[in-house]
Amino acid sequence: MSDDRLPTKLWVDAHLQQLTMTGVPYYIHNTGNFGSGIVLIKINGLDAGCKVLQQQRNLDGEMGWMTLFKGEVVAESEADSYIQRAVSRDPDLWVIEIEDREMNNPFEGKIF
Repeated sequence: MSDDRLPTKLWVDAHLQQLTMTGVPYYIHNTGNFGSGIVLIKINGLDAGCKVLQQQRNLDGEMGWMTLFKGEVVAESEADSYIQRAVSRDPDLWVIEIEDREMNNPFEGKIF
């Protein structure tokens, strides 16, 4: 069985290039597996707190995003603690922090 999915690093690099071109600040906290790492995004609303989303496939194989913390905005320290635990369980996880006061997810895919 062949897997025609784009390697995670290339997919992440393409999205980060878009962020650079639009002036959205980001920081890569953890570089995951080149080919198949899952992406976790921390959207930092600065004074408003943070949202955390994790890449996930639905039952049809479509890639999208699962909101963590029931979609609620949490304190940055709470988001960071969760991220540390997630990386300790899965070191192949990509972790990207984005600063956006409007807390928009700039990565493609539906929210599940």
